[in-house]
Amino acid sequence: MSGRLSLKYEAYGKENGKGMAKGKSTIVFFCQNCGYESGKWMGQCPGCREWNTLVEETVVSGGQGKRAKMQAGERRKPSVLSEISLEEEDRLTTSIKELDRVLGGGLVRGSLTLVGGDPGIGKSTLLLQVCRLLALNEREVLYVSGEESLKQIKLRANRIGEFNGHMKLLCETNLNAIEEGIRNAKPDVVVIDSIQTMYHEAVSSAPGSVSQVREATGVLLQLAKGLNISIFIVGHVTKEGTVAGPRVLEHMVDTVLYFEGDRHASYRILRGVKNRFGSTNEIGVFEMASDGLREVANPSEFMLSGKPKEASGSVVACSMEGTRPMLIEIQALVCHSNFGIPRRQTTGTDYNRVNLLMAVLEKRLGLQLGNCDAYVNIAGGMRIQEPAIDLGIVMALVSSFKNRPIDDKLIVVGEVGLSGEVRGVSMMQARVQEAKKLGFTTCVIPKVSMETVKEISGIRVIGVESLGDVINLL
Repeated sequence: MSGRLSLKYEAYGKENGKGMAKGKSTIVFFCQNCGYESGKWMGQCPGCREWNTLVEETVVSGGQGKRAKMQAGERRKPSVLSEISLEEEDRLTTSIKELDRVLGGGLVRGSLTLVGGDPGIGKSTLLLQVCRLLALNEREVLYVSGEESLKQIKLRANRIGEFNGHMKLLCETNLNAIEEGIRNAKPDVVVIDSIQTMYHEAVSSAPGSVSQVREATGVLLQLAKGLNISIFIVGHVTKEGTVAGPRVLEHMVDTVLYFEGDRHASYRILRGVKNRFGSTNEIGVFEMASDGLREVANPSEFMLSGKPKEASGSVVACSMEGTRPMLIEIQALVCHSNFGIPRRQTTGTDYNRVNLLMAVLEKRLGLQLGNCDAYVNIAGGMRIQEPAIDLGIVMALVSSFKNRPIDDKLIVVGEVGLSGEVRGVSMMQARVQEAKKLGFTTCVIPKVSMETVKEISGIRVIGVESLGDVINLL
């Protein structure tokens, strides 16, 4: 009797199991930082070791078999690497030189690019300008907006300029409808603004959740590679400055671009954080105007505008951003502290690095900075981490401490070691030429780098070995 019952239940399960499993929903916890999946909530993520990053989401099982079957039918045969041909047309020039520089020479066909930045920084404005210029070059462009209506986009487009018929707009958040629209329009470039507003019908969680963002990015990645079109994705950022959603989002895309700078200021800096088709050290500098973003052809001149003359604590140094030399003004203010513990504050550079350099000044030069407040600022809102500005920070601190101004036509470049030695840095010839271009007459560099610098008329190059040599020279 028991055997017959078991057989009946088995037959019932076989007949109805498929329909029962189709609508089954489970609760899963995802890590917002790395995308780790767990069946229960944990205070610390086992994947990235971050605390309180797991969020609860409802996942409906089923619907994956159709996708897996479709992907199995679309599998391609392996190709021989030597038989793959590359053409210059594989890159699309956006006609914005600063953006092309950051992208590595242009937009690669079949690439997926993520653009992040603070609200109001200019992400949508820049991409709308890119769409306009590509459309003027007779490229088919599709702009998909999930946050603005057609009239709102039209109002913003009127400030930028005239658009032609190659530019098409689509206000939609359903990813299935967007996919159908892309396949029908067959554009060269697609802009998704923004990824946090898109949702897939197969995922039951709300738009902007970890599951929706990951699923939407996966669908767009397949479209970009399968149709050989370039797709831009706009991503919101968190209060820490990273793209909202799982960190796996940055691993899925080909290029990650970040807009930096204060939205209340006029300048913007576009920095490549990840780039599979170019360097990640390049930056693009833009200026916000009434008609959109304008390129800044000479960032060094832009950063040095407004520099005070004959003021103590102000020094010009040179930093390399990729292949571009950039002159920056380093400001320091050293004053006697009225508290038991002196205050140290930095803007635009590493706080611990400044403390280290102040310790070197106390030990090697005998400057009594232990009872002084110190404030260091990189003028212009730039954030520089290169060791080549060490000598500039040191000279700004000494100038402010002794209240002696440094010559306005002098520039310093070099890394400072713990023994007080001035160490060499790379690409010194390009740095000296940039200083000469902007009218500087004296350049203080490490002595070990003198061999790499060819003689340039109109500028005096002085090599130093230690901080003592620099102080005696000035």
